Amino acid sequence: MPTEPVTTERAQRTYAGRPIADRLAERRRRFLDAALDEFASTGYAASSVTSICRAAGLSRRQFYELFSDREELLIAVYDEIQGAARDAVASALAQSPSQEVRDLSNAAMNAYMHSVGSDPRRAEVSFVQIVGVSPRVEQHRLDGRDEWVDFFVGAMSTFADRPEDVRSRQLGIAFVGALTAVVHRWSLAPEPDSLDVVVDVLTDILLAFAEI
Repeated sequence: MPTEPVTTERAQRTYAGRPIADRLAERRRRFLDAALDEFASTGYAASSVTSICRAAGLSRRQFYELFSDREELLIAVYDEIQGAARDAVASALAQSPSQEVRDLSNAAMNAYMHSVGSDPRRAEVSFVQIVGVSPRVEQHRLDGRDEWVDFFVGAMSTFADRPEDVRSRQLGIAFVGALTAVVHRWSLAPEPDSLDVVVDVLTDILLAFAEI
């Protein structure tokens, strides 16, 4: 468990003239970066708090100030990757010069794949290392997939005038499942296709679901 709760009052304190909140944010960043590298290179199962602390150049005490265990750190890394991907897709849709469904679909999938797939470590954590860790982590991963379903159902309503009904949600579940399968297999391939090839495949799949 954390050695001391990171309360608002504590975060507002200063140490050596620097706000503690800034120090905690910097340490958190170092732990996230170290964990991304550790989980992707050696695997979550083979990692340890000690190895992550060593890679981050921080102590176990500092780790437990921010995270209760490795699972919480894994979830934090996963959430950061997924959040960045959703932001990238939302931005691409909002900034697309074309409102044609094909162009929007391509823009969305291009943003998604470049966010998740341009760094192999991000794909490894998102589609391999996160799977089956524990009931708690697995439920979090499934909840994350539901967030993507909600995102795509909302996008289809906004950009393709599709109703946000039960049928659209079932199609959204099917699309997210297909996307997950494609990117998972791509991330495991010894010689993976280029990002552009995967973008084209995902665009065609998204269009197929949009036209059903």
